[in-house]
Amino acid sequence: MTVTVNIHQAKTQLSKLLAQAQAGEEVIIAKSGKPWAKLVPIRSDTARRPGIATGAVTDAFFEPLPEEELDAWS
Repeated sequence: MTVTVNIHQAKTQLSKLLAQAQAGEEVIIAKSGKPWAKLVPIRSDTARRPGIATGAVTDAFFEPLPEEELDAWS
């Protein structure tokens, strides 16, 4: 479900709107009836995790490119 509120409502009901967004509702903040912003929860599964690509790059990555490949980039 999508909830659209104006800026004044958003300022006075921010805690409630944040709870709604965290619960999965889409909250749109509008100015003069036009959408300006969307409140969405920060998902922990989308956070950056260092080391996720460990072992993905082999030594072959650092070898010089063949001449035909280099020519293609010229």
